[in-house]
Amino acid sequence: PKNGVLMCLNGTGILNSWLRKVVGNLPYDQMNTLAAQAPVGAEGLLFLPFGNGAERILENRPAAASLHGLQFNVHGQPHLIRAAQEGIVYALNYGMDIMRASGVQVQTVRAGHANMFLSPVFREAFVNCGNVTLELYDTDAAQGAARGAGIGAGIYASPKEAFNGLARISTVEPTPALQAQYQQTYSDWQTLLARETRPAELLLA
Repeated sequence: PKNGVLMCLNGTGILNSWLRKVVGNLPYDQMNTLAAQAPVGAEGLLFLPFGNGAERILENRPAAASLHGLQFNVHGQPHLIRAAQEGIVYALNYGMDIMRASGVQVQTVRAGHANMFLSPVFREAFVNCGNVTLELYDTDAAQGAARGAGIGAGIYASPKEAFNGLARISTVEPTPALQAQYQQTYSDWQTLLARETRPAELLLA
């Protein structure tokens, strides 16, 4: 097929990079380890992961990143990192919900074993919030762009040839007990998003 549906989230990589600076330039793998030390839902800490220009999933409205529910006697670095990773997942799932409402079936997601998908917390949240199967492959965005360019330039005879030899590393499935936890937190996140993105005229009404 030549046509598809694209869903973009501007605040993913830049939020993770910003967060790394905030927590003292820890290595990303150490950040992922810290995130796993906080429970699902980060004990009420919610992150809206925008703040990098207009967002397509918000009808091209510019939106700020924001942190909500912070309790100084409860939350630490693990909660902050988990809340950010969960917030990115919830924003992605919000976009997938829009796609589902348009008739697009989202059942299996194939991704490179790189970037955010290196985090066990991110992978767990992604499959359980969205009720999807995640297939991880031995590739990354740079390789994907190169293969796509090769297809467009006619270097490969077909897309199938371009992706020959691409190895699937692992498959992650949702877990019913975790689904309930993540979907409750996603519901709380949606309520927060609706409140924070209400038009100004409605806030003054």
